[in-house]
Amino acid sequence: MLKRVLIANRGEIALRIQRACRLLGIESVQIHSQADRAAPYVRTADHALCIGPAQASESYLHARRIVEAARLMEADAIHPGYGFLSENASFADAVEEAGLVFVGPSGDAIRTMGDKIAAKAAMKAAGVPCVPGGEGAIDDEAQALRLAEAVGYPVILKAAGGGGGRGMRVVRAPADMSEALATTREEAARAFGNPAVYLEKFLQAPRHVEIQVLADEHGNAVWLGDRDCSLQRRHQKVVEEAPAPGIDRALVADIGERCAAACRAMAYRGAGTFEFLYEDGRFYFIEMNTRVQVEHPVTECVTGIDIVAWQLRIAGGERLSFAQGDVRPVGHAIECRINAEDGFTFVPGPGRIERWHVPGGPGIRVDTHVESGYVVPPNYDSMIGKIIASGSSRQEAIARMRAALDEAVVDGIAVNLPLHREIMADDGFAEGGVGIHYLEHWLERRRHGG
Repeated sequence: MLKRVLIANRGEIALRIQRACRLLGIESVQIHSQADRAAPYVRTADHALCIGPAQASESYLHARRIVEAARLMEADAIHPGYGFLSENASFADAVEEAGLVFVGPSGDAIRTMGDKIAAKAAMKAAGVPCVPGGEGAIDDEAQALRLAEAVGYPVILKAAGGGGGRGMRVVRAPADMSEALATTREEAARAFGNPAVYLEKFLQAPRHVEIQVLADEHGNAVWLGDRDCSLQRRHQKVVEEAPAPGIDRALVADIGERCAAACRAMAYRGAGTFEFLYEDGRFYFIEMNTRVQVEHPVTECVTGIDIVAWQLRIAGGERLSFAQGDVRPVGHAIECRINAEDGFTFVPGPGRIERWHVPGGPGIRVDTHVESGYVVPPNYDSMIGKIIASGSSRQEAIARMRAALDEAVVDGIAVNLPLHREIMADDGFAEGGVGIHYLEHWLERRRHGG
């Protein structure tokens, strides 16, 4: 078992990792920037160390400085959380080369799954269904036009090294291909340092459904159920839930088994998430996230499995203590991301929180790093917490979430609580099974009084 873990992240995930460390009797070392020196999670860690100024490139993204900090503080592992360096293969390599344990998969696994073309090839080899499209990078416009004709318009061009909704263009007709290809390549090179672009069929109204996995270094891998993350704005998730409503459980189980088999085939280690588009009763693989997800609590709520603690236990060399047959999700859970921003314009709202009151009651969990008097810095992501509601049914989880959102109070800054209250009262959401474009269309109708 690990003895001391350096947490190379900030915010609610830093505190979440600390709690898992405490549960397992592991000491925590919390790094922080100058902007976060007064954050509650810095105070609660066993050890804390400032590694640089507010600018992320000089602190949370400074790989060499983080590794040096771990060695200085005599940590034996580094947990990257999510975002920042969590899916940086070179960072994972540097951690291992320094004689430390990276709490996550190997650099090679991150590298393979981080390249969308390589990931798609690996998933096809493992029998995981993928979106129809080309087998590799687009060489030129003529090839793109041939592929588009073969799969049928509309198609989408994607950056091989992309993510977060960047490096993508929908092409609806041959005349649009030239400009779209040039623009996507330029954006891919600028944002990801890799101009490679591939082409897929553009699905019209899919849902975003994920499969959570855990795998140890001894060849054991399990899937922990599914999540629906379709409520998005500009490819950024707003609400997530588990399980995905209205999808045949036998079909989900088949996809889950394929994902676990893929983990075993690539000797994957740690937590990971396979992301799919789901349309007309079929799953299509789009990417794998080789880290813990923001939305992991909904899976924890329905399975009773502590995903972050298992990340640490696996990194310490332990075998999974349960098999696939022991994973039996029960009930339903919903998560609302609470952001320091206007809920309808999405303009960030950093500043001092004058009053912070979190909800409680049966089936309510709040993951947050803030408190009354906390100053939300303008330097990082705007998420300040997550409210998770669980119940014996989806209807009960929604009812509990409505009550929790009404009880929550945040004064002093703009937050998106009003948006979540309206979503939970929406008939379409209550029915379940909305697609990835639903929220943006809903917001557009709201803006125009529809």
